[in-house]
Amino acid sequence: MSHPSLTDSMSPSPTGVSDPAGVLESLPARLERLQAEIAKVVVGQERSVEAVLYALFSRGHCLLVGVPGLAKTLLVHALARALELSFSRIQFTPDLMPSDITGTEILQEDAATGQRQFVFVRGPVFTQVLLADEINRTPPKTQAALLEAMQEKTVTVAGKLYRLEEPFMVLATQNPIEQEGTYPLPEAQLDRFLFELLIDYPSLENERRLVVQHSFAPLENLGPVLTRAEILDYRAAIARVPVAPNVVDYAVRLVRATRPPDPSAPDYIRRWIRWGASPRASQYLILAARARAALAGRFNVARDDVSTLAPLVLRHRMIRSFQADAEGKSTDDIIGQLLEDVPREGDR
Repeated sequence: MSHPSLTDSMSPSPTGVSDPAGVLESLPARLERLQAEIAKVVVGQERSVEAVLYALFSRGHCLLVGVPGLAKTLLVHALARALELSFSRIQFTPDLMPSDITGTEILQEDAATGQRQFVFVRGPVFTQVLLADEINRTPPKTQAALLEAMQEKTVTVAGKLYRLEEPFMVLATQNPIEQEGTYPLPEAQLDRFLFELLIDYPSLENERRLVVQHSFAPLENLGPVLTRAEILDYRAAIARVPVAPNVVDYAVRLVRATRPPDPSAPDYIRRWIRWGASPRASQYLILAARARAALAGRFNVARDDVSTLAPLVLRHRMIRSFQADAEGKSTDDIIGQLLEDVPREGDR
């Protein structure tokens, strides 16, 4: 079976990418180089690196969840260097204020004229890769300062709108084992993250490699593999990867099955889930599936792209019930069962 070509079904792009298929031909090889560069300092996190790149090319953000010491922060640093993008880090603490993120206006006096005027001093959110370290350690008021930036790619201060430079990506980290003194992210903010990535312990062999090579490959030795212009071109081309109606149908049915009131929801969803995923999850599944297909060298989206990415897109959008906790059912367990039970087109 031949795959449809982008050039067969697409007209020239308004972004300047007139041949999406031609642009994307080089992407798998560039991905391999990028992973090799990041692997110089980050050992055994290939899948996480791939997922972050899917998010980057889908204009999304990622929440990285894992215990301390698993190279979450290092991964973000290395990614920013290998992509030649500007980078800022915010260490979230209980006393952090919204203006510490967005910036603030200060009164400045002109030494020559003596006149005073307010000048906006930009905060660390004005970057391309933003590391929000331990995002759940700051109160909701400060967490919310990121909402506009994540969704609209803008910042509003004192009634003035400032646009963030594309690409803009938030990579937030969260420690799942320390809950004292933390503020769980509200559902509205969780929904802004394309993926929730679970960073796990490395394998035995990877941990050996990590111990041997860690001290010998500082971040300064990483070279850029992709430029900002290339990333924007790849984004524009990926946005035009064709998606067949049956793949869209599968993604929508999968998301709707997570909602207890929906007629298609299985009985265990009504028992184990209080709130299911929003339509944004359906959109994000297809957006991310396009990126996965393109990075694999394919010019069309398969249902396997959707099912593979479903846990990353859905796990932070489904609220479990007390019954699920009592029965020891994790969100990933429930998603896994849904993937088995929701039929694909042609399987029904």
